Amino acid sequence: MQIVFLNSFEKPLDDGRLESAQLSICEQQGIWSVMWSVSSEPEEAWYEGSSWEEMLDAFRHGIAIRMGQGFAPLIDGMLDERQTGKGGYISRLQCYGELHADSALYEALKDWRRVKASQDKKSAYLVATNRTLLMISAFVPKTPEELVQIPGWGPGKSASYSAEVLDISAGFPQPQPFPLDWVQQSLDTKTYVQWLYKQKETKYKNRLDRQQSCRLILEGVQSGKMLEQLQADTGLPRRELMERIEQLDQEGYDLEPLIARELEGVPSEELLRIREALKEEGDKYLKPILQKVYGSEPAPGLKIELIYDRLRLVRMYNRKENAGGTMEAM
Repeated sequence: MQIVFLNSFEKPLDDGRLESAQLSICEQQGIWSVMWSVSSEPEEAWYEGSSWEEMLDAFRHGIAIRMGQGFAPLIDGMLDERQTGKGGYISRLQCYGELHADSALYEALKDWRRVKASQDKKSAYLVATNRTLLMISAFVPKTPEELVQIPGWGPGKSASYSAEVLDISAGFPQPQPFPLDWVQQSLDTKTYVQWLYKQKETKYKNRLDRQQSCRLILEGVQSGKMLEQLQADTGLPRRELMERIEQLDQEGYDLEPLIARELEGVPSEELLRIREALKEEGDKYLKPILQKVYGSEPAPGLKIELIYDRLRLVRMYNRKENAGGTMEAM
């Protein structure tokens, strides 16, 4: 086995001693392994497999956890810990917002966002992200000028939503005055650093989960599995599974076998109506396609989520065909 990368870590203990650890990346005949060893603990295998991308994400996810626990590497820069200029200021506001949010105001803002997203027919995060609402509930702006100091709340959101948000925040006390330059001094450095590593831990965990689920999807497609089996293998909610499949298709992976298997039992007349509706209405939004093909109330026995799966699969077929793909005719 060849050691490709090796780094040492140290963690100060309460009694003044230093606890040492070692991290290595090894390779043998195309199989990667990431190993972590501490004198006081059994050796851990963070990853063993053939995927370079999965190995890197497992490596970074593990580092983020251990550095959040206080282990400092002798060779730094593995996670790009630079926090300079405006970016550092914004991340401190985000950290403070998550740690000091008023839970009642936050819930009121989420209720407002849910209603507004439904009215505007858009995803909730496009109205405002959770992180933005947490900061609003922590800093409690009272004027439009204060509200625009919240990162993520730009001119577009101000024009559309400021009056409604300020109506909600008006019922809550403002704990500290604006502007928010006091945050950098009031935020404990150790707490902030731990928060930063937690963000990195979450980031790399999500990337690692995505890599692993995509691998399971592609292996399942090639072995002849259907959507139900892929959902069981990955543990993903149905909608998220379909979104991953569409992403893989857009990235150029061969999903034709799955599409063909899933659409095999659909009547040709129904498939033709779906394709014609996609051509007439465009394929960005699927709800108009559903209503055009199946009516406002689909027939009994047809589950809405399964219809959407079918529409997504036909959309993938159409896009592949329009791009000059070689999929067989339905």
